[in-house]
Parts: sequence; C-alpha cells; structure tokens
Amino acid sequence: MDGQVFLAYDYPVLGAFWTVLFIVGATMWLILLFRVIADIFRDHAMSGTGKAAWLLCVLFLPFLGVFLYVIARGGSMNEREVSTYQDRQRSRYARMAPPAHGGSDIGDLDELAKLADLKAHGDISEAEYAEAKERILH
Repeated sequence: MDGQVFLAYDYPVLGAFWTVLFIVGATMWLILLFRVIADIFRDHAMSGTGKAAWLLCVLFLPFLGVFLYVIARGGSMNEREVSTYQDRQRSRYARMAPPAHGGSDIGDLDELAKLADLKAHGDISEAEYAEAKERILH
C-alpha cells in the first residue's frame, strides 16, 4: 500500500451514483431538447415567425425555453409525431403497392414499345395506337 491510490478511496460509491445520475439526466435532457426542436420544425400550423421565436427561446434559454414549450404546446407534440409517422407509413405502402391497373410496369413498358414499333412500321394506325395505349395504361 505504499503510495498506491485505490479508486474506492478517491471515488466513493456515492460519488459514482451521482455521476451516473448526472449522465442519465443529461442524456434525458438532450433527448427532450432535440425532440422539442424537431417538433418546432414539424408543426405546419405554426407560422415561420412563431417557429423562429420558439427556436430562439429554446436555443438561448434552453431550460426555460424547453419547459415553456412543453407546458404551452406539449399536449399536441404526440399528435404531430403520430401524424408524421402515419404519413411515412402511407408513403411506404404506396411505394410497395402494385399499380392500380393490376399490370406490372415492366410488362406495360414492353407492350408500349411493341405498339410503338407497330406504329412506326405502319402496321397500325394512329387511332389504333392511341386506343391500345389507353388500354395498357388503364
């Protein structure tokens, strides 16, 4: 024990507890801060001036600004987040859904190319081409 420093003596358990508590609290604070900032930009009903005012308040007076925002507009934060999530889901499902007319896009492109060739060679008239194209696209 000559000159050795033990961590237990220099850093007691209570000190470790307070450090962990501080890290958890700081992490929760940062998450709340970024959620409030995201909500400010997500709100389509708020004017640009309102967004700028809230953003300045949150950035320059962080604790007071965030707590005021949560008190004033916190009730609708969840509604905006759910709405954004639902919009993303609808967009994702729309990209995955098959075309409304039931055909595949690649098959339609092949048929349109064949029709264009037939028209270019004079095998079908302009009216027949337009009618067949309309049938393929719808």
